[in-house]
Amino acid sequence: MSIIKFLTSKVFLKQILLSIVALIVLCFLILKWLNASTNHGEFETVPDLTGKSINIAELELNEKNLVMQIQDSANFNPDYPKFSVIEQEPPAGSKVKEDRKIYITLNPSGYRKVEVINLKEQTFRQAKPTLEALGFKVGEITYEDNIGKDLVLKMAHKGKTIQPGDKLPKTSVIDLVLGNGNRP
Repeated sequence: MSIIKFLTSKVFLKQILLSIVALIVLCFLILKWLNASTNHGEFETVPDLTGKSINIAELELNEKNLVMQIQDSANFNPDYPKFSVIEQEPPAGSKVKEDRKIYITLNPSGYRKVEVINLKEQTFRQAKPTLEALGFKVGEITYEDNIGKDLVLKMAHKGKTIQPGDKLPKTSVIDLVLGNGNRP
């Protein structure tokens, strides 16, 4: 039997037709299984968790069959209560599937601590931007007799003298004692 006769024979055409029908039935069954197993068309709406405590956020997500995943805390934001949600991904109002992870970022309990660097014997003009770049605020400025005018002699926080290497919360107010240019 030649190839041309075989390709045009009824047996070969029946086999081709049966394989096409089997492929269509198999595709149909796979699509139906996918619709059932992936909950096609069923979504949950992500609630707005911003400003809520971690316990309330977890309850709201559990009610909607969503999973909470806490990310690292961000920089302290004084506009939100401590340990409350300040960011979430995906955002509120998004449509997601059941059991989707919702990533939340919490507000830490306070500003992180920053190491105070040595500013003694530097001028006020140098010290002020350095302190501000580290996140501190310059507070009260007092003067003592010292030949170096506007030279930093001491640093204090809430009345206590601070030394280089001490750690203070970011945004702390540091008072400076400067020289007034007079001999002691």
